[in-house]
Amino acid sequence: MIPTTQADTDTKVKSARETLDAWVREIVSWHFDPATGCPFWLEYAQRLGWDPRREIHTYDDLDRFGFFEDEWLRGGPVRRWVPRAYADKPVYIFETGGSTGVPKSRISIEDFRLDYEAFSATLPDDAFPRGADWIMLGPSGPRRLRLAVEHLCQFRGGICFSVDLDPRWVIKLIKMGEIDMAERYKQHVVEQGLTLLRAHENIQCLFTTPKLLEALCEKISLKKVGIKGVFCGGTEMTPQFHRFAVEELLDGVYFAPTYGNTLMGLAVHKPRLPEDNFAVIYYPPSPKAMIEVVDPDQPGRVVGHGETGRVRLTTLTREFFMPRFLERDEAEREPPCDLYPWDGVRNVRPFSRFQSKVVEGVY
Repeated sequence: MIPTTQADTDTKVKSARETLDAWVREIVSWHFDPATGCPFWLEYAQRLGWDPRREIHTYDDLDRFGFFEDEWLRGGPVRRWVPRAYADKPVYIFETGGSTGVPKSRISIEDFRLDYEAFSATLPDDAFPRGADWIMLGPSGPRRLRLAVEHLCQFRGGICFSVDLDPRWVIKLIKMGEIDMAERYKQHVVEQGLTLLRAHENIQCLFTTPKLLEALCEKISLKKVGIKGVFCGGTEMTPQFHRFAVEELLDGVYFAPTYGNTLMGLAVHKPRLPEDNFAVIYYPPSPKAMIEVVDPDQPGRVVGHGETGRVRLTTLTREFFMPRFLERDEAEREPPCDLYPWDGVRNVRPFSRFQSKVVEGVY
């Protein structure tokens, strides 16, 4: 393989930025066109005093919208977010965790399928064999995760088994001090997973969260029951857990850590390199979503590579336009790499300045 030079990387970065700018123009044109846009953004445009279709030309121009407010997604009517072009399509509603009051809601038509089809291309076939069945051991209910993982499995030719899991109940138990009951519920979920793994020999792929993965591996060797690849995500994904999973829990089973949420979609992990020392490094699915790391005191300013800041998300699809949303996470800004010639994030974790601790439960 010919080594990648800095000039090669710079060329890829420039090309990716040109693609992003062109996509921004297309998405802004779509969402602010009375024939295709959603009621929320069409009404919003009337208060601007300028036409986004004429004045937004680049990704940087999105700063003119200011910051997207999460309260806009709490409560209804949710149909104000449905683009007029999709008015006759079946609409899904997906919610955030709900650990901080009324959950944020996002409409979806096809994005969750498209996101996971793109993610599928990053999974090695030897670890996630085509035609293999999957088991989904993670949050279900109003989250998109269950349907998305099921679609990923079906897209790769398999059948997906799943276990019910209500993380909101776990959060409530923890807040009530019922730690023993929360642990019993976790074991109840794990036991159901074990039953399925032992009963269906074609299950070779697993999605779960870090805490559930650890609990599962305390009971069984995933390798011995035929699991070849583990796709894992959640707020408990740390460098320490990454190392623990690879070196102790999985005994050579392929480990694919991910970062995603209802509002963004799915960020792919950078292939593990020794020099990264098990840092958890993610790259967003550009141009459909971009992650930046910004100064918490001046959230319009992106910090330098390697510096710590608050995660700022911009989502750019025909279903959903969300510019400059400040997440409840912090991370280090990761420079572009050969596979992903745009910024990524390193070691995402809850934003340290929030005084109120968010109970993560089984995540």
